[in-house]
Amino acid sequence: MLSPFLELRHLRTLSALHETGSLARAAQLLNVTQSALSHQIKFLEERYGSPLFERKSVPLKFSAIGERILELGAKILPEVEQAERDLLRLSQGGGGTLRIVVECHTCFDWLIPAMDVFRQRWPDVELDIVSGFHPDPVALILQNRAEVAIVGEPDDNDPVVYHPLFRYEMLALIAKHHHLAERSYLEAQDFADEVLISYPIPDDMLDIMRQVLMPAGVNPAGRRTSELTVAMLQLVASGRGIATLPMWTVQSYLDKGYVTAKPVSKQGLHAHLYMASTPEVAQRPWMADFVRITRESTFKTLPGIELL
Repeated sequence: MLSPFLELRHLRTLSALHETGSLARAAQLLNVTQSALSHQIKFLEERYGSPLFERKSVPLKFSAIGERILELGAKILPEVEQAERDLLRLSQGGGGTLRIVVECHTCFDWLIPAMDVFRQRWPDVELDIVSGFHPDPVALILQNRAEVAIVGEPDDNDPVVYHPLFRYEMLALIAKHHHLAERSYLEAQDFADEVLISYPIPDDMLDIMRQVLMPAGVNPAGRRTSELTVAMLQLVASGRGIATLPMWTVQSYLDKGYVTAKPVSKQGLHAHLYMASTPEVAQRPWMADFVRITRESTFKTLPGIELL
C-alpha cells in the first residue's frame, strides 16, 4: 500500500499560493514565515522531482503536479473545514447571536462580504449589525448590547479580548488639478491652508488628526464633514478640500481618474483594525472562525492591506 505523503498543510500552502499569487502574501495569509513556506514547497518539489510552479510567471503558472495538488485541495479542504465546524457544533453547540458594532464608516465595504460567508458556514448563528455609528463600541459589548466590536486601537484597560485583523494605509485625496497634485507625498504643513473633509467623528478618532496634524501642531484652515463617502469625494473632486480615506474605499474612483491619491508623509499614514469581544464570546466555537473568515476575505480582496 502506498503511504500518503501529502498533508493538509501542503494543500493549504498551494491553495494560498494560488489565491494570493506570491510566496510573501501566501505566508502572511497562513500566518507562517516565508522561509517556512519556501521549505515546504522545496520539500514537495524534491519529493515529486518537478517544480510546482514557474517562479517568475505573473500570474503564477502551476505545473501539472502543482495543478493536481490544487485540484485535491479544492476537494478536500472545504470538506475538512466543514467537518471541523460540524464537530464543534456537536461538542459545544453552534448556535448563538453575533451582533456587530463598528466605529468605522468604511468598514461595511469589507464587513458585509465576510458576514455573507460566515452566514453560510454558521447558519445557526443569528447575525446582525448594530445600527448607527458608535464612538465607543466596546461599551456596547460590556453592556451586552453587542458581541463583537470593530475597533481601531486596542485599549489594555478594557476587559475584552482583541482579535487582530489588518493594517492599512490612509491616502490623501485631492482634486486632479490641485496645486499639490505633483507632490510625491503630503506633509502635515500641506494641510494648514486646506479644508479637511472627513466623516463627522471626534478628532481623536481621525487618524490624520491624531497621528499627523495634532502632533505637528497643524490646524486645517477649514473643516467639512459628511456621512457619505461619495459626497466627500465629490467635494474633493470639485476642489473644496482634502480627504483621507483607505485605498479600498476609493479604488474605483482612482481607476476612473475622478480624484488623485497621495501618501501622507514619506512613510505613509497607517491604521489598524481589530475585533473586540468579551472573553466569554472569544471561547464560542464560531468566534475564531469569524475572525479567520474576515482576515482571509479582506486579505484576498482589499488592496494594500497587511494582516496583523
